[in-house]
Amino acid sequence: MRTLLLAFVLLVTACRGDAPRTASELTQEQLEAMVDSLMPSVARAAGLEFKETPRSAVRTREQVREFLLEKLATELPPERLDGLVSAYRLLQLLPDTLDVRSLFVDLYTEQVAGFYDPESSTLFAVGGSDPMSLKLILAHELVHALQHQYVPLDSILNDRSDADRLAAAQAVLEGHATLASFQAIVPDTDFIGDDGIWSTVRDQITMPREGMEVFNRTPLVIRSALIFPYLEGSEFIRWFRVNRPDAQPFGAEMPHSTEQILHPERYARGDLPVEVRFTDDTTDVIHEDTFGEFEMHVLRSVLVGIDQVATDLPLGWGGDRMRVYRTPDGPALVWLTAWDEPRHAEGFQARVLGRFLAKDRPGYRTSIEAMRIAGKPGVRVTVAPQEWSRWAALPQ
Repeated sequence: MRTLLLAFVLLVTACRGDAPRTASELTQEQLEAMVDSLMPSVARAAGLEFKETPRSAVRTREQVREFLLEKLATELPPERLDGLVSAYRLLQLLPDTLDVRSLFVDLYTEQVAGFYDPESSTLFAVGGSDPMSLKLILAHELVHALQHQYVPLDSILNDRSDADRLAAAQAVLEGHATLASFQAIVPDTDFIGDDGIWSTVRDQITMPREGMEVFNRTPLVIRSALIFPYLEGSEFIRWFRVNRPDAQPFGAEMPHSTEQILHPERYARGDLPVEVRFTDDTTDVIHEDTFGEFEMHVLRSVLVGIDQVATDLPLGWGGDRMRVYRTPDGPALVWLTAWDEPRHAEGFQARVLGRFLAKDRPGYRTSIEAMRIAGKPGVRVTVAPQEWSRWAALPQ
């Protein structure tokens, strides 16, 4: 569910309280003047110099809507979306009745004031947007334009081989942009070193938003994945700025997993996930990807029945891989998880999967087995129709 929503979720981070002022139409000349005026403060806050002035363009809300819907169709084609939704449904993270594509259309178009498109290297602003929101969003998207002058954003964000690694990369990019844009707009406020100020900002990000009904009613697994890059990414960048003040978290310094984002001490000691691979053929496979530590926390929260994701304690996650298979009786899921130590694998089975087993899916069978995976203590979770032909020889 980690599509590129560079504009939408930023509105969740905007300051609460005041009603939007009456918006006026934005001309191309006014937009270019705003970009020029913001560039020096954005460069200082981001710790990078602009090599050139980014391209910018004004679009109507309807033009932006059509553009974002085309992006959605490209990033989540029907076959990929079907596989993702099947996995989340079998893990009890989404209800069977939810029309996920319609939900994403609504999310994409609920409130958008501006965004940066890496493919065209253009910063777009919506004419008629609230001026206060537009300034903050332009600062944020200018950071993305600046990042793109140093790292291949389009290549990073289009890599679909490992969802957890992609989420970590998005967290770095969005966390960097979030903090830099705040610092650019309010330069005398210490968002990095002042924990009290950041705690207030964090509370603002996580609270429900007035005027964003679609976002507020979105299931936790989607809502938390949208907020994760901005919230936890900012937390990681705050740590990085304190501990590596002369470096940038890109290239070889880019984290490899959401575990490293959530627990920077593991990043510092080079705690990398193992690569988990299936040894079976790909017959009838409709989806394959990683899940990652952050979504482990989300799963635990959903099964417990709470509406916030607690990520303070490391789980001991060492790597994972899941597959969704097509069967005549419905999709089947096989999920291989590797853990740092036996106690972590045992804790996963007891605290998370124990609740999972308590909720039967009609017509399905669930199997949980301890086994060695990628040389580590592991757990294989299988959720499949009772008559699935592979039950006799489960994927390894």
